[in-house]
Amino acid sequence: MDKLFINGTRALRGTVTAHGAKNAVLPIMAACLLSEDTSVIENVPCVTDVITMIEILRRLGVRVLFSGDRLTVTPGQYAGTEASHELVRRMRASICVLGPLLAKQHKAQVSMPGGCVIGVRPIDLHQKGLQALGAAIAIEHGYVIAVAPALHGARVHLGGAFGSSVLATGNVLMAATLAHGTTVIEQAACEPEVTDLADFLAAMGAKISGQGTPVIRVEGVERLHGANFRIIPDRIEAGTLMIAAAITGGDITIEGARADHLGAVIDKLTEAGAAVDASNGSIRVRAAQPLKAVDVTTLPFPGFPTDLQAQMMALMAVSRGVSVLTEKVYPERFMHIAELNRMGAAITREGSSAIIKGVNRLSGAPVAAPDLRASAALILAGLAAEDQTEFVGIEHLERGYQNLEDQLTRLGASIRRAEERGA
Repeated sequence: MDKLFINGTRALRGTVTAHGAKNAVLPIMAACLLSEDTSVIENVPCVTDVITMIEILRRLGVRVLFSGDRLTVTPGQYAGTEASHELVRRMRASICVLGPLLAKQHKAQVSMPGGCVIGVRPIDLHQKGLQALGAAIAIEHGYVIAVAPALHGARVHLGGAFGSSVLATGNVLMAATLAHGTTVIEQAACEPEVTDLADFLAAMGAKISGQGTPVIRVEGVERLHGANFRIIPDRIEAGTLMIAAAITGGDITIEGARADHLGAVIDKLTEAGAAVDASNGSIRVRAAQPLKAVDVTTLPFPGFPTDLQAQMMALMAVSRGVSVLTEKVYPERFMHIAELNRMGAAITREGSSAIIKGVNRLSGAPVAAPDLRASAALILAGLAAEDQTEFVGIEHLERGYQNLEDQLTRLGASIRRAEERGA
């Protein structure tokens, strides 16, 4: 297991390019199961979640080639219907093979999903949506077992306790493309990754309208064909780099980042005192320290992303004044608080909110990442801290970021990777 050693207090400056969106490509890879033809997906990030999904597809009998940032997927007459616990436990997004398998193979057996420990993340909306399309679903021995000789269009309401569900919307959307008749998905997730999935399905021959809004309409078709498609840039990676510029008092330009996907982040960084310029397919963030306290509430898109909550908390920890961060998507997603406090932050939790009293400077310390986005937050905190931060948890980081340490190093960060030696 490797560690990162981070020497902070260096202002980051320069230009980097956003990679493709991990959260967009995973359901799009699953959508390839809906056709027998070859699909070519470009701008694919090389992260471990993508590698895991490749292995899931291969275990189902699908041919997958990954070269550079291009993924070639050839399902052919694949016969598999099971996604095993061994693979699915590694990431929650594996559940998105459920809808395509059900629609194409009429049966699916998918292990209950795993992934980051960020609180309870039930799959009840997935079940509700697919049952509305005519599937019989049971949970047995830790597996979701779904059977549907034929799917039919239906009106499906996907509102949950904490709003819409991105993965449930994706599963129902994919299954509905091959269902008989019309499906109307109400309170559908509006995230850019859902729109990207719908656009890919449309490129395969699906008849979809309303993507990007709370109501998506799908007219079922007899078959789908392969498609060539380019994945949108990763708004979470771009947002992380934007916060890196602000927390270090730097000046970073992220090429390829889409301002229309990052409106809430731009708004809060600007409110904190950073200068944000978006033009010609790039976003530039400049900041002088200290920044001002801001209040942030995470919400489904177009609200502030829950996947940038931890990173924003690191910034709040060194902003002047008292900030309040309220988590409305995953109310238990606060495991990074203890590690940030180890570095000198002054953060307390009150229910689904964190109260952050800004400090003048964080101090380097040994820290361990509990999950994917917390890993990025702790690295950002290390960039702003005096002395050296010893970071453990690279396996979490590499699930969703392609070469983040290299990107930061090219911008002037002092980061060294070394092998962690066991006792």
